[in-house]
Amino acid sequence: MKGILEKNKKFIEEMKKGDKDFFEKLSQGQHPDTFIISCSDSRVSPSVIMQSSLGQIFVHRNIANQVIQQDLSLNAGLYYALKHLKVKEVAIIGHTDCGGIKAAYTTSEDAEFCVWTAYIRENLPKEDFDKYSLDDLVKINVLAQVRRVQEHPIYKKYGQNTEVVGYVFHIKTGTLETLDPSDPVESSAPRGQESS
Repeated sequence: MKGILEKNKKFIEEMKKGDKDFFEKLSQGQHPDTFIISCSDSRVSPSVIMQSSLGQIFVHRNIANQVIQQDLSLNAGLYYALKHLKVKEVAIIGHTDCGGIKAAYTTSEDAEFCVWTAYIRENLPKEDFDKYSLDDLVKINVLAQVRRVQEHPIYKKYGQNTEVVGYVFHIKTGTLETLDPSDPVESSAPRGQESS
């Protein structure tokens, strides 16, 4: 607890160095342009990899960046982002070396995890599964979540002018790659290898 509070104190000092009224301005409301659905992985913090300040992005995170209509938290976030914040973009951010995808294709038997990995497996190829690398599967999953947002009743009702884009964060390089939904993911490497 002490370490967390000390880091918070340093954070406040740093922000006030740049703008002594930063927190007063922040308290007046948020106006993010983007709603991000990202993985919970600690190496993939959207605000850090996009160098976003507080108030610039609205974020929902879960394991393997899933869009599931039964997820009430996701539904509430999507609704609020589209209806009230009027974001211009919904971004799905997956990442290389994703443990959620890995657990899904190895059919994890952890009781606390298997229901979620079953949802993830719904997005992965049912045939010729072994020809895809882990990072191929990451891309396939991200594109599946893009489609799920576009097919979501909340998006259909409130997101007419909001773009949905899929990205993959490459952990080894720090690069954020934009995925093209019209470009099918082809097998690229033996499973377990990460693309650059």
